[in-house]
Amino acid sequence: MLPALFVAHGAPLLAIENNEYTQFLHSLGEALPKPKAIVLFSAHWESSAQKVSNVNEYETIYDFGGFPEALYRIKYPAIGSEAVTKEITDLFAKQEVPFEVERTRGLDHGAWIVLRMLYPDADIPVISMSVNPRLTAEEQYKIGSSLSSLREKDILIIASGGTVHNLRVLNMGSDNGTVDQWAFDFDQWLERHISNWDIESLFKYETLAPNAKFAVPPFGNEHFIPLFYAMGAADQEKSAKLLHRSYRYGNLSHSVWQFGEAE
Repeated sequence: MLPALFVAHGAPLLAIENNEYTQFLHSLGEALPKPKAIVLFSAHWESSAQKVSNVNEYETIYDFGGFPEALYRIKYPAIGSEAVTKEITDLFAKQEVPFEVERTRGLDHGAWIVLRMLYPDADIPVISMSVNPRLTAEEQYKIGSSLSSLREKDILIIASGGTVHNLRVLNMGSDNGTVDQWAFDFDQWLERHISNWDIESLFKYETLAPNAKFAVPPFGNEHFIPLFYAMGAADQEKSAKLLHRSYRYGNLSHSVWQFGEAE
């Protein structure tokens, strides 16, 4: 059985950097058993209905601007899997989760940056999934839990986002690993409640967590909510492990959580 992962995808520059976090992601990909397929929820694909990709070979989407040319030359030619897409849609139908199949969209940087770090050869089929910030946390968790049986078939579930991701308060001149106290306190609150699988408190993070309005700004929670999809995929085990946490630019959190065990 494979775990479910929540992986911070950081800033686009991560794709061409060599640092503590990129080295960790490379080593994580080497340490995990090789999956039969990967199901990836990306913060950069928002939709009102749950989207499930059915793509033969993905285009690489450069959904950012103003970065070095080297970023735009990167390709991650992952393939899809019609069989795994059908497994997902069958599970959604059984759990009465509304969905739509998407046949043309490529992989956004929330997906390909993470995948390229973990599996640089692009030799594992990928099913790309959207997230819906307008759902309740309970509904997002349910979508993840409806796919939990895929893990028993050696399918890796990844949710890509970031626990602290507020571009308006980044300090781009601070890149020495130091962290703003407010961001650290928010992540510490998360760590305590995730480790205890206290989903009752986590679902109310907006009012209970310290500095939640800074860490998960009112104008965008799309990077935070993939956490609930990943947790839901391990609902039967309810075990969590913080694998990595570091910071860039004062408060951009690079957190990686593992839910469930790898067997």
